[in-house]
Amino acid sequence: MIQSIQKVIKIGTSGGVTIPAKDLKRQNIAFGDEVEVIVRPLRNVSDNDQAVIEAAKKILSDYKKDFSNLAKR
Repeated sequence: MIQSIQKVIKIGTSGGVTIPAKDLKRQNIAFGDEVEVIVRPLRNVSDNDQAVIEAAKKILSDYKKDFSNLAKR
């Protein structure tokens, strides 16, 4: 699976995105192969969302050893 953020580029009157060569090689995808594409636009992160993300990062950092021990059970 390739998961990345790409900008939509103009191709004639259509839009498109590129797949980096290293990802094509890693996934053994060749020109002409069919692939599934899921498009989901990004949204701006609100200040509230950012606060939640920062709190989660702090919890994960503070309790990293505990989470690691739980994962091994």
